[in-house]
Amino acid sequence: MKVEFAPLNIPLRRRLQTAAALQWVFSFLGLAQCCLAAFVLLALSDWWIVALLYGGWLWLDWDTPSSGGRRSPWIRSWRVWEYFRDYFPLTLVKTVDLDPKKNYIFGFHPHGVLVAGAFGNFCTEATGFSRLFPGLKPHLLMLPFWFRVPFFRDYIMCGGLVSCNKSSLSHLVSRPAGGNVAVVAVGGATEALDARPGALTLQVLNRKGFIKLALKHGAQLVPVFSFGENELFDQMENPSGSPLRRLQNRLQSIMGVAMPLFHARGVFQYSFGLMPYRKPIHTVVGKPISVVQTPSPSTEDIQSLHNTYMQSLTELFEQHKHNYGLEEQQHLTFI
Repeated sequence: MKVEFAPLNIPLRRRLQTAAALQWVFSFLGLAQCCLAAFVLLALSDWWIVALLYGGWLWLDWDTPSSGGRRSPWIRSWRVWEYFRDYFPLTLVKTVDLDPKKNYIFGFHPHGVLVAGAFGNFCTEATGFSRLFPGLKPHLLMLPFWFRVPFFRDYIMCGGLVSCNKSSLSHLVSRPAGGNVAVVAVGGATEALDARPGALTLQVLNRKGFIKLALKHGAQLVPVFSFGENELFDQMENPSGSPLRRLQNRLQSIMGVAMPLFHARGVFQYSFGLMPYRKPIHTVVGKPISVVQTPSPSTEDIQSLHNTYMQSLTELFEQHKHNYGLEEQQHLTFI
């Protein structure tokens, strides 16, 4: 394979963008392991008392990721996120105003490999979420597993990441004063295994938990489609039923996290590596679906709202796909 190296005369701005994307990839793939190793080394060193004190703090703070988290406006506004935004580039598209006196559940599609659009738009202020939607606080839901990792949990909560369990989502959307946005990557880890350029298949048909909670708490549902999310990485072929896919499904059932074997470009060359391609991402926030609070929703209530949600998501995609390079014959497929 011929390797295409990056030219030496790349502007500093572009190099900073690459560095920002690199630290983001590292934070997903290696930071948790480094934090865990640092905690273990600290516990085995002469500084074990620090590890002990942190362990006590961790015990006292255990439920925070399920109780709204602990966001940091300072960290969300770091300059590095602006370079991260410009790497792709990443844009947040608003279609209608949202009432800050209500709570919302954003259904984010597609999941992609590393949910770059969801992170950049809702865990940072790089694309101007607070300016576009004043009075609303976004919270991106993430697997509870990651909030058990020392130090790492505190860092990711600063961006607005919270646990994706039911109690966490209920806590957010039951706020009496409104103003909370829970961002749910509906397809989850399973959808990540099918994230590759051109993919328009979404795991939605059997994802109804967020629908039930929206009804129970009267939260407004908002479909969100991130055009370009699946264009960032290639994956090894893993069709349903293949040995690789069976292994991935098995690991996911055991660990709760997906193991997509993805690749794209490198830092100093464009032929291979784990850096995402420089492909534009346009995350479009659709119109809210009005939800009447139903404390004990029936199966029919859930199915009816689920059908309405899928219809709204389809309409959002069809309305905007021409703006972002998709052809008329390209349509969403729900599984």
